[in-house]
Amino acid sequence: MLDLNVLTGHWGMYAEGFGNTVKASVLALIGSFVLGTVLAVFCISPYRVLKVLGTAYVEFVRNIPLILVVFMFFVGLPTLGILLDPFTAGTLGLTVYTAAFIAETVRAGILSVPAGQMEAARSSGLTYIQAMLHVILPQAIKIVIPPIGNQFINLVKNSSILGVIAGLDLMYFGDIVSTQTFITFDVYIFIGLFYLVLTIPLSLLVGYMERRLEINR
Repeated sequence: MLDLNVLTGHWGMYAEGFGNTVKASVLALIGSFVLGTVLAVFCISPYRVLKVLGTAYVEFVRNIPLILVVFMFFVGLPTLGILLDPFTAGTLGLTVYTAAFIAETVRAGILSVPAGQMEAARSSGLTYIQAMLHVILPQAIKIVIPPIGNQFINLVKNSSILGVIAGLDLMYFGDIVSTQTFITFDVYIFIGLFYLVLTIPLSLLVGYMERRLEINR
């Protein structure tokens, strides 16, 4: 049986950690979606400089561990005189890391839109950026909503990386409760349940949206 005292007796810590996990996830979700979309446009841009920059970013970040990206902000920036608190450093690292995966997903969506759409938009007088914003991206995002949703679920789980740098998230406070009570298994079971409260609704939402898109096709 699980010891409920480690939950009820330290509810304030769990609640604070849960709130910070939600906050970090939402901020990183918004930031990574915006940055990832911009990078996706860069990767298929007709301008060589933008294409090289976008591709280099995606390939570099996707092939290194998340913890290394977080340490770049938490340990690396202070050497340049830029000090960030653990929560901010962790959230920025999570944003930068997830954006690379979002970029690949959105890029695939853009490439799945018929090329004639861009040609028609350009021939009607729209610039490349206008055509991308008003014609191509709306169609591409609709196509890739399910895989983007899965990336957001991964983002919520990856937010546990904040615990490594004392980012005041669920894992951080779980470590504190475990140290204070000398109870490990029960504490992390409860931590896992808190994550399920976040990820299961997201998973159901992604499934629902995927079914709706299949019906509308």
